[in-house]
Amino acid sequence: MDYAQRRVHPSDVEAAMETAPAYPSKYVMLNNSNSSSVRPPPQRRNIPRYHSNHHHSHGHCCLKCVCCCFCFSIVVIIVLASLLSVLYVTLDPKMPQYNIESFEVNAFNMAPDFSLYTEFVVVVKANNPNKEIAFTYGKDSSVVVAYSDSTLCSGKLPAFHQPFENTTMIRVVLTGKSEFGSGLQEALMDNRETGRIPLLVIVKAPISVMVKSLALRQVMVNVNCSLVVDNLAPNKRVRILSSTYTYAFEGITLKI
Repeated sequence: MDYAQRRVHPSDVEAAMETAPAYPSKYVMLNNSNSSSVRPPPQRRNIPRYHSNHHHSHGHCCLKCVCCCFCFSIVVIIVLASLLSVLYVTLDPKMPQYNIESFEVNAFNMAPDFSLYTEFVVVVKANNPNKEIAFTYGKDSSVVVAYSDSTLCSGKLPAFHQPFENTTMIRVVLTGKSEFGSGLQEALMDNRETGRIPLLVIVKAPISVMVKSLALRQVMVNVNCSLVVDNLAPNKRVRILSSTYTYAFEGITLKI
């Protein structure tokens, strides 16, 4: 009871405060002297994020463009195919037909040095059965007659224009001098005795196609004619026993 009723003297309180341990202060007072060195931390804010649909709309536009281009291409192809079909039916294009009508021998002379001089006259029948398509034959043409891969003579076709539904007889004079070995001479003599001499006539001609009055591009036409004749005697009628024709137009080969 005496302890509880004891009074605390002010001097005792001051002594206790001086001996109490020092604790760090929770606050720092700023003034003009230390404001430049001590700065409060910046205030952080949570900025809201917005999700944009820009990439999705861009991809959607690209897909629309691809679909439109594809549809346009399909429409163009269909229109072109329709026009070509109508044009094909209207024009009814047909290939020109070539036949060797006659084969004449003006000279066939063998020399002692195994050289051979020949002069042939070939008449080619060119038929154009088209009603709306014409042909123009250029100057840079060639005609070659060969026997067993050896050239006998050569010449050129004349340049001319063949109109619609026309048949033209082309007379070509072929001359040449070639080296003919003993082996080829013996083979030729054997063929002459049997009355079946195989020859190859090679024709190359640049031809421009004209549809009505419209001139199209020029194409190179190759015609190979495998002939079998009964003789090659000069100034004697030569009979064509068989013939086979092969046509080639810019890499397209047809055999008739």
